[in-house]
Parts: sequence; structure tokens; C-alpha cells
Amino acid sequence: ASLEERCNRILRDMEGSLTARDRVGIQDFVLLDAYTSESAVLDNLRKRFNENLIYTYIGTLLVSVNPYKELGIYTKKQMDIYMGVNFFELPPHIYALADNVYRTMLTETNNHFILISGESGAGKTEASKKILQFYAVSCPSTKLLDNVRDRLLLSNPVLEAFGNAKTLKNDNSSRFGKYMDIQFDHMGGAVGGHILSYLLEKSRVVHQNHGERSFHIFYQLVEGGEEDLLRWLGLERNCQCYSYLVQGECAKVSSVNDKSDWKTVRKALSVIEFSESNIESLFAIIASVLHLGNVTFVADSQGYATLNNSPEIHWLSKLLGIPAQVIQVGLTHRKIEARSEEVLSPFTVDQAVYAKDALAKAIYGRTFTWLVNELNESLANKDSSRKTVIGLLDIYGFEVFSVNSFEQFCINYCNEKLQQLFIQLTLKSEQEEYEMEGIEWESVPYFNNKIICDLVEAKFKGIISVLDEECLRPGEATDMTFLEKLEEKMGGHAHFVTHKLADQKTRKTLERGDFRLLHYAGEVTYKIFHLQVMRQSKNAIVKHCFPSTEPDSKKRPETVATQFKSSLVGLTEILMSKEPWYVRCMKPNEGKKPGLFDDVLVRHQVKYLGLMEHLRVRRAGFAYRRRYEIFLQRYKPLCPDTWPNWKGTAAEGVECLVKHLGYKPDEYKMGRTKIFIRHPRTLFATEDAFEVCKHELATRIQAKYKGYRVKGDYMRQRQAATKIETCWRGMKARREREKRAWAVKVIKRFIKGFMTRNQPACVDNTEYLAFVRQNYLTRLKENLPKTVVDKNTWLTPPPIMQEASQMLRKLYTRHMVRRYVQGIMTERKAQLQIKGLTSSIFKGTKENYPHSVGIPFVDTRISKPHTFPQYSVPVVKYDRNGFRPRFRQLIYTGSAAYLVEEAKIKQRVEFNNLKGVSVSTLSDNFLILHVQCEDIKQKGDLVLQCDYLFEALTKLCLVANKHNFIKVVQGSVKFDIQPGREGFVDFKSGQETMIYRAKNGHLMVVSMKLKTVWPFNSQNEQIHFLNYY
Repeated sequence: ASLEERCNRILRDMEGSLTARDRVGIQDFVLLDAYTSESAVLDNLRKRFNENLIYTYIGTLLVSVNPYKELGIYTKKQMDIYMGVNFFELPPHIYALADNVYRTMLTETNNHFILISGESGAGKTEASKKILQFYAVSCPSTKLLDNVRDRLLLSNPVLEAFGNAKTLKNDNSSRFGKYMDIQFDHMGGAVGGHILSYLLEKSRVVHQNHGERSFHIFYQLVEGGEEDLLRWLGLERNCQCYSYLVQGECAKVSSVNDKSDWKTVRKALSVIEFSESNIESLFAIIASVLHLGNVTFVADSQGYATLNNSPEIHWLSKLLGIPAQVIQVGLTHRKIEARSEEVLSPFTVDQAVYAKDALAKAIYGRTFTWLVNELNESLANKDSSRKTVIGLLDIYGFEVFSVNSFEQFCINYCNEKLQQLFIQLTLKSEQEEYEMEGIEWESVPYFNNKIICDLVEAKFKGIISVLDEECLRPGEATDMTFLEKLEEKMGGHAHFVTHKLADQKTRKTLERGDFRLLHYAGEVTYKIFHLQVMRQSKNAIVKHCFPSTEPDSKKRPETVATQFKSSLVGLTEILMSKEPWYVRCMKPNEGKKPGLFDDVLVRHQVKYLGLMEHLRVRRAGFAYRRRYEIFLQRYKPLCPDTWPNWKGTAAEGVECLVKHLGYKPDEYKMGRTKIFIRHPRTLFATEDAFEVCKHELATRIQAKYKGYRVKGDYMRQRQAATKIETCWRGMKARREREKRAWAVKVIKRFIKGFMTRNQPACVDNTEYLAFVRQNYLTRLKENLPKTVVDKNTWLTPPPIMQEASQMLRKLYTRHMVRRYVQGIMTERKAQLQIKGLTSSIFKGTKENYPHSVGIPFVDTRISKPHTFPQYSVPVVKYDRNGFRPRFRQLIYTGSAAYLVEEAKIKQRVEFNNLKGVSVSTLSDNFLILHVQCEDIKQKGDLVLQCDYLFEALTKLCLVANKHNFIKVVQGSVKFDIQPGREGFVDFKSGQETMIYRAKNGHLMVVSMKLKTVWPFNSQNEQIHFLNYY
């Protein structure tokens, strides 16, 4: 089954995964028996991950494991399923948490926040987006509210462009902490928002590790910026041209489309209503950072830095609006104040490079702060009425690298503070729930990390205080003097170790410039921070670049660490004023591969995310708690007294139910509104009993319901059938009556028309005559003659159609002839013309002519004809004296006919000397060629027998161009044996064919009598058509 089908199946059960816990794990870690075992927690996570169930609860805390693939569980349909549903009624989902926070805020009219934490690549940013998208769909919608909603949603791509970057762990890693307040009115509509940012990783502007990139906006501008814009900014469409973009050797990322993202950012800035001048200024500053990265220095004769490339200074001056001379001096000199005098001290090349990078970081960092402020201005709610708030805190998780620097120190310090707040708020909420329900509170043992927080932030003796003191004291401060100060102030602290303070075994794992803190999530070794990073506002460049925001002040400036500490204190105060909700994001493997679960990596995250601590707090005393109404509604089928309906209060019903189930007194407690169950196994036993009972109940309910439905359907169908029968019978009766009345009228008109059919057309017979015409034409259409020679199939017309029938018959005949003739090929037409000539000569005169019509004529009847003749055919020649038969070939040329025997010419007859040809009327094949004889030496007439008589004679007519010299003679034919001497050929019919010399000396030809039946075949039709046409 697909994931959606599986989800739908689970959704049908209130806590469906309880019944499948061996396969898909338990959906709430609080229900684990071995809740103190990391292995049990890990095993449950693995089971759910393998079933594509990425969400699991610890009470109201949501654990999310990044699947690294699309699961199809964030559709509009899924949002609708989770809207307005009890938190534990459906399987764990980020929509369930978002909906519960929203409904609790509306019900209790108080403020809430959702803390989203985890490693880079664990899915924090995506979780934040899903929550925002859920609120965009679930909140009330008006034109004004939709505008606010769009701005809230589109603030994300802007912040991601300027604050996210590609790292080794994540292609869209947030490199700053973000807290966003979403403000709601009393109706639940989103009416405004506010964003706070923390610890932007400014060092990424000037340096990236191999395989990483700087912030997205640089690449989006270069790859997607319009040509006019790039020309105005002095940029080329090639990231390789800029020093700050190529250090990670990863300018192109397959999963990131910079051109498309650029369009999204431009659209978002327009929707958020940034002015065009502000947008131009913003991109001018981004371009100035790229130009600044390409500034190079060379040493002069005294070793001081001088600028080597004036074009970049020109673009910096143009884009930042600062005179080029001021920039040159600021990049190569330090301003030293001595009492009332200011002295410029030149930089070395290394100092100038550092000053340049510091300026780039300062420009980008303060631009990012300005951007956040502008977003806040756009999201600000102008209405002063009271608003409730849901905050989203997307903060970096605990980080442990092979080399941990100042940024990891700040991040881990932040996580320590949040863990401290997390435990305090969780314990507080648990204790308040117990007290509200009247259940005795049992103290919970847990690790209090206040000692670590004090180690970092305590006044005068904390690490940050020591760092401030070292950064700002007179004289030259070094890394080692800072480390010595730490060892002096914290030498005996249990959570602080250095190479000098460690024992012999630990010392081997520490270098002399390292110190180690024992955080709640594990040990982390830090490199001593480069102290120059902490120094503030000593660089003259900052004063020139930010004159309006950097007034001269004698007050001691704050270090970055102190600033971060102050902002963290402010964040803590904000969070303490709100009700907490938590999302812990985890990644299953380092390779971003779907379906791969790395036990070691996940175990490490379980530890530093504080899941075990939270689980221990949630399991303090009682593992499961539910309101009486919900518990009774679910499990009341297990007790006969509570099923199907309980008449008393819900608390009394639950009391009756648990007694029937045999709960022991130490297994549960009855609170004011909830039942508390101590052990998960008690709940599992109840759930298993309910699963069995549910199937039995389902069978009984199905049987009753099916019977009810079938009976109801039967009654409805019976009533419907009765109504249909009544209506149908009435309709049929009416139709029958109308049909009969119509038939009577038609019959009357028909009879009257028949009676007056022979009269002139009038009102009485018009319809009848029209019917007669139509009927005749319809029958005629179905019985038209198939051939022209078919004279008998034309229907006999009624008197009124006589004239029309004759016209139609002529038209149809001409139509058939025309259609036939048009379809005849040229060769076929020539054949028919010859046949037509034969027909004109022999039709009706020669007895066997009809049998020859179907035989096509050919050009020769001899297999190997001569090359010159126009026609040749084998014949039998009968001698003039004695009538002895001899086989010959008769050949026609253009001027004469030849009688040939085996290529020897026996007689040549010029066509001019041919007087005529005689044939009999009978069915014999004899022909007599009458030759003009003027000389006694010339041979006389030729008596020939030819099987292809009609073909030979027709060809002779055509070749000799004599069409009327063939005579069809009846009885006897006289021929000239030689001049002055005659012979005769007698013809008669008999029982069989015979040829012999009669007693009178004549040649007697006896032929069989044939039936003179004209064969109706296509050949005759064609002849007829051709003659007709």
C-alpha cells in the first residue's frame, strides 16, 4: 500500500500505532517501558523511520527525523485532517503541533513559542516553513489578512538568500539564528509579525571551507541579475571572477537554482514593498562586498601596504558613495588617537588584508541587520489593540567539530541556555499540571546545567568576562595570556579543563592552546580565539563607512561575545513570557541519503538535544494522562456498565471502567479532570483489550447497521417502485389513447385519399398522394437496377409517378453509363472499341458470335511473333484442289496478309487485291479470302479455318481499313481456285462437327447447332454502354 493509504488507515484509529508497536514503534516515547535506555529510544526511532513515520512525540515535544525525500504528507488534504483535532487523536505530525498551539492560543488568549532546534541539515528551516504554511491555510482569510500572510511567507526566501549558505552538511543551511513572532487578532487572523536575528556567520563572507559557499545572494545576483543591473554594479556574470566566491571551490550546486531563486527574491522584495531606491542600494552594497574582495595590496619600499588595483576602488566609491581617497586611506592606515591629536599609522600588507576583510564583514553584517529591520517595518501591525503571539525560534543546534572556534562556542553557549530554559519550563509545566489535578508532585532527578551557564556568563569570572577584559586591556593581549587568565580564574571548575589543568591521561588529548568544556551534551574542545576578532570599532574604515551610526563615544565598546550574551538574555526573557512548545530535528545520516539510519549519529543527537532529560521529566510519576471525557469515550466498550452510554459524570464513568479492568491502586491516580496511568504496560494491556473488543463490536454494529440499511433501502425502493408503477401505467394509458386517436385520424385521411386518388390533387388526397410518391421513391431506392442491360428490375410506377419514373430511369441509366465509362482505363476502352466493331459486323448474323464476346482480343496468337507484323494467328489452310488441310500462320502487316509455314512465305495477299471475305452464318470457324486474280499464274482464293475467327477478321478490318468487305453467307460460298476455275464450300448444321470433300467435289463443313442465347456478362455490358454513350 502507498504511504497515503497507510496514513489513512492509521488515521481511522485514535492511537493506531499502539496496536502495531512491534513493527512501527510507539508514537510517544513517554509510553516506552525502558524510557531511561538510549538504545530503546534509538530502536523506536529506527522502527518509525523505516516505516516513513518521521514524527514521534515526547509528550507535547515533537521529534522530527529528516527523511531526505518527499513523503507526500504536507498536502492541503493533510492540513484539513489536522485542523481542529485533539493533539493525541491523530498520528504525530508537525501540523498537529502547529494546530494545537494555535487553538490553545485562541482559547487561553496567551502567548506561545515553538522552539525548533537541531544540527545543520536536520530540517529546521523546512519545519519552520511547514508551520508558516499551515497557518497561512488555517487562519481566517480576508484581503488585508492575505496581504500580511503573503509578506510573512515571502520574508522566508529573502532571509534565506541573505542568511543561508551551502555547507558540507546542508545545501541550504541557516547561518544565523532567527526568532519570528506571528501576531494574531482575537479572531485568529495573522495581522503582523516581528523578526529577531542572532549571530550571523559574517566570517563566511570572506572565507569558506572547501566544498562550501558564501551566502546565496552573491551567487543569485551574479547568475540571475539582469544585464543592465550587472552593468550598473560593475559585475560580470561569472562567479570565478570574485575572490570571496571561489574559496570553497563550489560556486555551482546541483540542488540550487540561483537564477530561479533570484526571481523569487526580487518578487518577494516587491511584495514586501521595498522601494526601488532601497533595492538598488541593497544590491549596490552586495556588489561592493564582491569588489572589496578583489582589492589587492603590495608592499612599498618600507614594507607598508599600497593599493594595486584602482578599478575596484572606483566601483567601491561609486556603489558606497564614499570618496575614493577616503577608501584608499582607510584601507591602508590605522587612526590612532593621542589626547587631542589623531595620527595615521600605515598598515603592513597582512594588516591591510585583515582590515579589508573586517570591512567586508562589517558591511554585510550591518546590511543584514538593516534588512531584518526593514522586514519588521513591513510586517508591523499598525493596530494598537491587544494581540496574541506565536513565536518561531529556528536556532542552531549543539555543534561539535574537529576544530571548534568562537562561533561554536557561542552556538553551544546558546544551546546551554536554551536547555536550561527547556528543563525549567518543562518541570514547571509538569509541576503545575500535577498541582492543578491534585496529584502529589514527586521530585525529578535531572542534570542542572546552570553550573555550565555560570561558567560561561558569570560576571567578573565567567569566560565571556575574561574575554572582554583581555580584549580591552592596555598592552598587547595574546592567545596565551587569555588562556592563562582562564586557568587562573577557573582552575578548580569541574567542567573546565586545559592542557595545564588536566591529568596525565586527559592531557594527551589536549593541545597547549586548547581548553575543554564539559557541556550537558558532551565534551567540546575549543581553540583559543584569535583576540583580534573580538576587538571592536578600532578600525578607521568603520567610522568612514558608518558615520551616522557610529558617533564618537568614550564608552568602552562591547565585544561580540558580550553582545551575543546580551541578545541571548533578551531572547530568554521573551521566551520565559510565553508558553513553550518544542520541535527537535534530527538527521539520520551525514550523506543526506533516504532510507539510511546511522545509529551512532542519531545516538549523538539524542544526547545533545536533551531528549533523554526531557523524557525523564515527562515520565516522572505517570507515563500517560488523558482527560476523563476522552479516556471514557475511547475505552467505554470494555465495560458493560459504561457501554454504550454512561449516564453519570465522566470521572465516575472512568472510575467504574478502571475497576472493571482490574487496575491496581498504585497503577493509576484520579485527578480533577484527568486520569494518570503510571506504567505504559497498563495502557498497552487496555489498548490490546480494546483492539479485540473493537473487532467484536464492529462486527455487531456492522450487522445491525447493514440490516437497518437494507431494510430502509427495501422500504424506500418499494415505495419508489409503487410510485413509478402508478406513474408509468398512467403515462402508458395516456400515450395509448393519444396514439389510437392519432391512428384513427390518419386511417380516415388515408382511406379518403385512396378513394379520391385518381382525381386532381385536392385537400382530401394530397397526403395520400404524397405518401404514394414517398413510398414509391423509397422502394425504388432499395431496388435500383445494378446494370444497364437490366431492363426488368425497374419498379412499375403508380399512375401519378409515370412521367417522373421515366425521367428518373433515363437519368439513372445515363448516370450508370457515365460512371462506368469514366472508370474505364485507356487500354480497356481500346479493347471495347474493337469489340464494338466486331459486334457491328457479326451481331445477329453469325451463330457463334455471342460465345466469342467474353473472350478478350490480343495482339498475337503466336508465342514467338515476328517483330514487324501487326497481328498473327495460327490457321488451317485447305488446298484448292482436294481440300487437304495444312497448318499455317496468318500474319498481317501494314499492307498485306501473309500465309507462312515455318518462316517460309507460302502466299502474299496485298490488301489492295483483297476483294472480300466470306463466312457462313453457322457456328463454324471457316473464312474465305477472295483475292483479285488477273494472271492465270496467280494463286486463287484462300480457304482457311481459324479458332479465333472473330478476332482475326476484326484485326483484318482494322489493318486493311476495310470495314464492309466481310460477307456473312448462308448455305454455300463460291471461291476462285484460279482464274476461270471455281470451287465451292458448303455449310450446314449437324449433330457433330465434320469437314470433308463431298461427292460433288465441294468442301463440306458441318457444324453443331448452338443455342443462340446472349450471355449477360460484363463484356457485353461494356460494349452496349460504349455504343450507347
